[in-house]
Amino acid sequence: MDTATFYNRLANLTKQQRQLVTQSNSAVLPGNGIVQRYAHPVLTAAHVPLSWRYDLSPQSNPMLMERIAVNAVFNAGAIMFKDKYCLLARVEGADRKSYFAVAESPNGIDNFQFWDRPVLMPELDIPDTNVYDMRLVQHEDGWIYGLFCTERKDPGAGLDDQASAVAQCGIARTHDLVHWERLPDLVTPSPQQRNVVLHPEFIDGKYGFYTRPQDGFIEAGSGGGIAFGLSNCMNPAVIRQEALVDARVYHTISELKNGLGPAPIKTDEGWLHLAHGVRGTAAGLRYVLYLFLTSLENPARVIYKPGGYFMAPENEERVGDVSNVLFSNGWIADKDGSVFIYYASCDTRMHVATTTIGQLLDYVMHTPADEYRSAKSVQQVMHLIAKNDSLKVQTDALQHV
Repeated sequence: MDTATFYNRLANLTKQQRQLVTQSNSAVLPGNGIVQRYAHPVLTAAHVPLSWRYDLSPQSNPMLMERIAVNAVFNAGAIMFKDKYCLLARVEGADRKSYFAVAESPNGIDNFQFWDRPVLMPELDIPDTNVYDMRLVQHEDGWIYGLFCTERKDPGAGLDDQASAVAQCGIARTHDLVHWERLPDLVTPSPQQRNVVLHPEFIDGKYGFYTRPQDGFIEAGSGGGIAFGLSNCMNPAVIRQEALVDARVYHTISELKNGLGPAPIKTDEGWLHLAHGVRGTAAGLRYVLYLFLTSLENPARVIYKPGGYFMAPENEERVGDVSNVLFSNGWIADKDGSVFIYYASCDTRMHVATTTIGQLLDYVMHTPADEYRSAKSVQQVMHLIAKNDSLKVQTDALQHV
């Protein structure tokens, strides 16, 4: 390839990426009245800067080949930082290793652009094989904390076993999302940990953690669901006892596993939580999102929990590396009550859905709870039908069409 062809290809790549990054994102109407989805993902592998993937020298890379491929961008933590909507995304390379990178948007809906360089996360004495799925929280102690999954090969596995791993909660803190101080991994009574979230406020002078105890790397085993524990400090963070907050239950959306997503949002009615639930199907595991509300006085006590899922994969969201999966570990609540929910589909790409605190509280507090029996479910439907029959609002609405 001659120099002119090299630069023509580079110009085309640059133009294509600029068009992708700057495209407007339109709402998909009419929506369900709870959340508003949007037409385009907000981050994909194609959003990753060319300089992270290509050697841009015509001398050393005359064919302008992609040297370090990106497989997916997903499972992003979220925070409002310097009046920008910032996502700390999981960027997964073709080698399966993930790293963190910040992308910012002026409006939270589109025009997300990565910062110049990815995050350089310090390692501990025992290095991480892989790091991913960071939850960001601005704690009242003044630090921005990032809690993430750190994965290492199971030291007890034999040479014939190259798949067994140990997952723990890694902890780092920062003031600028660029320079990170790595703290010791969280210590809990559980053999393995995933989906750990830091409560944003002190509880009786201690740090509160939502955990997900599990026996193995994949299976929750005897882990009962989402738990809660306290630590005297963050360096090191040690939880002596985990109390169950939201249990796994047979024949529900979270019978196999569940875990908290981002840090809860404080409202006048309680702490608003977004979580994921996992169940088995003939096609594999199905990940969906659900909401619940806990007490302001005791954030480990559930006071409202709607039955079923809040969001599930739809249309193109069902297709990707790991099909039939929605996962969220980031949301942003604006001062005006707007909420931006950032969620990944199929371990492949990032999306946004918008709503308000009022809508979410209405949904959580007035949607019937799961009563765990078909007979009870149909009774709930019959009650709603009877109520609507008495109102006759649908007939009245049709007269206005």
